[in-house]
Amino acid sequence: MPEERILEVQAQEDFVEKLTAARPAQALAELIWNGLDAEATRVRVEVDRGELKLNAIRVRDNGHGIPPEEAESLFSSLGGSWKRKAKKSKHGMRMLHGEEGKGRFRALALGRVAEWSITVRNASNQIVRYHITVIKDSARTFRLSEPTPVEDDSETGVEVTVSELYKDWNLEAAGLLQELNEMYALYLTQYPKAAVAISGAKLEPKTLIEVRKSFSLPPIPNGDLPAYPAELEVVEWKTDTERMMYLCSAEGFPLHRIAPGIQAPGFDFSAYLRSQYVSALHDQGSLDLAELDPRLNEAVENGKEELRNHFKARTSEKSLSLVDEWKTEHVYPYPDEEPSTPVQVVERKVFDIVAVNVATSLPDFQIQDQRNRKFQLRMLRQAVERSPEELQLIIAEVLELSQRKQEELAKLLKRTTLSAIISAAKMVGDRLDFLSGLETMLFDSDLQKHFKERKQLHRILADNTWVFGEEFALTVDDQSLTEVLRQHFKKAGREIVINEPVKRLDDSTGIVDLMLSRGVPSVREDELDHLVIELKAPTVKVGADETVQIKSYAFGVAEDERFKGVPARWTFWLVANDLDKFAAKDVRQADKPAGLLWESDDQRIRIWIKTWAQIIHDCRTRLKIFQKELNHSANRDTSLEYLRETYARVLKGVEVSKESQDVTAPPA
Repeated sequence: MPEERILEVQAQEDFVEKLTAARPAQALAELIWNGLDAEATRVRVEVDRGELKLNAIRVRDNGHGIPPEEAESLFSSLGGSWKRKAKKSKHGMRMLHGEEGKGRFRALALGRVAEWSITVRNASNQIVRYHITVIKDSARTFRLSEPTPVEDDSETGVEVTVSELYKDWNLEAAGLLQELNEMYALYLTQYPKAAVAISGAKLEPKTLIEVRKSFSLPPIPNGDLPAYPAELEVVEWKTDTERMMYLCSAEGFPLHRIAPGIQAPGFDFSAYLRSQYVSALHDQGSLDLAELDPRLNEAVENGKEELRNHFKARTSEKSLSLVDEWKTEHVYPYPDEEPSTPVQVVERKVFDIVAVNVATSLPDFQIQDQRNRKFQLRMLRQAVERSPEELQLIIAEVLELSQRKQEELAKLLKRTTLSAIISAAKMVGDRLDFLSGLETMLFDSDLQKHFKERKQLHRILADNTWVFGEEFALTVDDQSLTEVLRQHFKKAGREIVINEPVKRLDDSTGIVDLMLSRGVPSVREDELDHLVIELKAPTVKVGADETVQIKSYAFGVAEDERFKGVPARWTFWLVANDLDKFAAKDVRQADKPAGLLWESDDQRIRIWIKTWAQIIHDCRTRLKIFQKELNHSANRDTSLEYLRETYARVLKGVEVSKESQDVTAPPA
């Protein structure tokens, strides 16, 4: 076995630990840069995949490698790299990226072990190979093997193997490839002979770039010394990407990235702010705190202003281009009409802006057939002309969002649809309105006189089982359980309704007790969860009779022969407005949770008594954070109006005035 030397890096442990933390794309980029700095014409990132998982990641290059006599100084120190003084690669072919020797630690962000296999021509013009190994557990210690001769026709270069990976990294992910294309956009377009491939997919930023433009920025002050020149380069991509502003060295090497903080609907772009001042902050180790540097902040703001102007012009170009295209294809909804009044001119401009935003926001819009696009544009024209108030409200709300909120909305729309966002917000708003209306129905003395608890209140609750807990919002009708409940109540001599109205022979609805039977989704595949809820009228106070009654129902149902041998958990709820002293003592025992009336020894059967005040309070607590974020106000008037509209058929015969909310009883 070749003799090894131990190299100790002179640096603080926490500093090295910080260097080993990086995004996958960032870690790979550092290893790729090392090959490119070595004037490699080919850098390949490959994976070694086993039957069950990813075993290793390899980064191979065909550069000139690291001479053995330089390896010890390079791997045992941070800073002071030869690259810091030499701004060009060894043979003067390219600008250098790395200067501080930090890149080698990034490999440990992917896995526990990293090994460099270096093939190089030594001072005697002989091809030799040696290895350098480091383990995350002792990241400051590198093991260096002695060089051994290899065949003279061996290709020089470095192969970095990262093993004992922390996770099954997906190097084929579109997001990772796009981020690497962004990092190397300036470099690979400047040096087209350098080729980089990730799992066989070649980085080709030039083919993905739609528009590229540069802007001169005001110089960055440097005290009494000459100011630092600054430049902004904008790259618009043909593919989806997360917008970023890269803070780069004067040569265009990305050293840090921040959110661009501007609005540019319909554009996927990267911005590159180039300045030697960025390199100066990077050398000081303060670039991660870029937002605290006033001079860099000013340069960033200047860059943002150029971006806004650029995309304002690009939006105008794109609008004219799309509108002209629609006119040529005869899908534009104003075929031969020219606006003749100031109102029509404004209306046409509004339509063009809205239509272009719709078209650029929907990737499939332009590839639809001509007939569909013509129809959709015509419908959009009608919306602009006939529903200006709604359209203006939507546009105004979006335009008045803060810059940060607009960015959050844009990011959210990349993960879901606007329709889904609206549906989720509506669900929370509806629940808040429902709770407020339910509370009024249960506790308002005037409303209690006219609402039919069993015929109306119970039917409303049957559609809103989430009131009893979020796990119950996912319940479904359990037909087998329903039939068992029917049989038990039939034996008890009681007529009940379970999830549906009971009809008399004359087809009229019977006024009966109501019990909800639900099957609750269980995390245990081999078990069933059953929820049975019996609702008492608000005027009924639970006492000894009611507690004995619910126990008899629960024991009878749970012990039914049809459930014998089937693993199941039973939860019974008795819900009412109030309890008498007898029942209150039963559900307030020191060794039981509040509200628990009885449970079996194996805890598979539980009977609870809940008051509406408790249930509504729990609901409000669960929804409080959403109510705050939605800034939703569920007052008495709007809540009762919501119930009146949503459950018009159930509440038929009860008139609630919108103005005064007076309740009118139906005719006797």
